[in-house]
Amino acid sequence: MTKLFRRRLLILITFLMVLFSGQAQGWRENMDLLIYSPRYFGPLAFPMPQLRDGLVSERYEVELSGEYHHYSGDKTMDIVGRATLPFVRGKAGVEVIWYIKEKYKYTDATRDERNAVANESPIAYSGDVIVTAFFQVLRSERYADILVNGSIKTASGGRLVDARFTDAAAYWFDINIARNLWKNKSGTAALRIQAMAGFYCWMTNDMVHRQNDALVYAFGLSGRYRNVSLATDITALHGYENNGDRPIHWRNSLKYDVKNNIVTFRYTHGMKDRLYDSFSLGYARCF
Repeated sequence: MTKLFRRRLLILITFLMVLFSGQAQGWRENMDLLIYSPRYFGPLAFPMPQLRDGLVSERYEVELSGEYHHYSGDKTMDIVGRATLPFVRGKAGVEVIWYIKEKYKYTDATRDERNAVANESPIAYSGDVIVTAFFQVLRSERYADILVNGSIKTASGGRLVDARFTDAAAYWFDINIARNLWKNKSGTAALRIQAMAGFYCWMTNDMVHRQNDALVYAFGLSGRYRNVSLATDITALHGYENNGDRPIHWRNSLKYDVKNNIVTFRYTHGMKDRLYDSFSLGYARCF
């Protein structure tokens, strides 16, 4: 190896190190500028607690669904898996949700607003895992059905650099209360009212306020006739920082249950700091 060749090789290596270190530093600077709130992250970065009809399901369920989230600055597609495992004779249970795969495309304006690096991911990536434990406090047709939940979100989601998932833990606790407004004698049809209230907390990148706290609340109606059920609810977060942390979800679901199979169509309209309209089609197998 000649002296001239070694010198050129050294110059090339030095140039590449400076280039990639500059890119890494640019990514880090962008991540420091991210705003950790629902308005400035992907549609699944801050999962919203679910109204559970005040009841623990008595069946094991495994569901796979495809989701599409849309607003003018972002189009996102997801594959989501869910498993619900009741135990103690239907008095308690555990649910696991995994955002298996995500694909998105930003406009330049949204990329810049969120301080993201890229308009779309150059690599395949998955999202967070959510584990929820729930317990039936009261089950009474005369008074109400009451269910308490505790959830934790992992920090396993990808593409923090593009404000897709937060790479930070979150947890929430809530209480669900539901009651029949009407039920026919045969039990094949019913109309229920339900409500939920709780506390939601997530970690941020703010060195002064290391976490953001929020109230979460919801109210809704659900109806059932034979194998078909329809539910609608308004669910909201009210964060402490007021930096895009006050989303409102209007959620709707239509289910068709036949034997041990459930097909579900969901539509969510976002308001205030929830920018997306979301569509979901899922299939669940019960055991």
